[in-house]
Amino acid sequence: MPLSKIEGKSNAIFFMRWGLDMKRKAINGLQDFSFVLPALLIFVFVIIAPFISGIHIAFTDWNGINSTYHYVGLKNLISMFSDSEILNPFCNTIFFTVVTVIFINILGLLLAVALNTEFKGSNIIKTCIFMSMVVSLVLTSYMWVYVLNDFISPFFKIASPLSSPDTVMIGLCIMSIWKETGLAMVLYYAGLKTVPKDLLEAAEIDGANGIQKFFKITIPFLAPVITYCVILWLGLGLKQFDYSFVATNGGPGTSSMSMAMYIYKYEFPYYKAGYGQMVALVYLIFVLLITFLTTKALRKKEIEL
Repeated sequence: MPLSKIEGKSNAIFFMRWGLDMKRKAINGLQDFSFVLPALLIFVFVIIAPFISGIHIAFTDWNGINSTYHYVGLKNLISMFSDSEILNPFCNTIFFTVVTVIFINILGLLLAVALNTEFKGSNIIKTCIFMSMVVSLVLTSYMWVYVLNDFISPFFKIASPLSSPDTVMIGLCIMSIWKETGLAMVLYYAGLKTVPKDLLEAAEIDGANGIQKFFKITIPFLAPVITYCVILWLGLGLKQFDYSFVATNGGPGTSSMSMAMYIYKYEFPYYKAGYGQMVALVYLIFVLLITFLTTKALRKKEIEL
């Protein structure tokens, strides 16, 4: 058989196999996509579509009830930046976020490290710590209001932190830290199981102490978990609403009002949906920017570690 025919036949077989392989990959891709399609459709129709359709409301004077409204251009945006009252909920939200992100991650990591060694009753302790996660945010708020006001305050003869504008945000932080630390512990505990034991043993043979092994070996392997946990509670902190609304209703005064509660009050009780929508839109951009920059910085740190 001539060489040209052999080469032509080989090329035909190659392209046929390549086509079958691409077809197989496409079918597998469609199968994989079908699993996420229901969740994607719900997300699009429940979150994305209402959000996009409501953007224009930010440029109107709609009160949230009437079917008619007027476009006011950038008036709502100008009002937002000229409203000095927005600084208080913004600072409260930032304070709450920073405190909870730091303490939830530190306490969760310490508990995970402490319980990483199996001993009698360790599973019971893990379960008890994690049990707070099954309690709803509303019930957590009611529980801690009772504990702080009706138990700790009279028993220790001290004022409840929720009763003072200077300490109310600390009280809300305590609620969140108590509830969320159990989940952080579970995530870090799972991350600790990925740390190669042979590396820890080799470091110990080389004379490394516990602290050196923790920071030089354990932390680098936990970097992806740290990134996930920080971003998770960063997002939860920046959209905090339940604790402020249920536990204190933004009080005393407005000393515990969060940005989410500030937006809610303008959307509904104050009947200024246009202004509330503008604040929500700007705040969403701020949250996306903060989470993007934080994620980028932590990912870069992962590579360095």
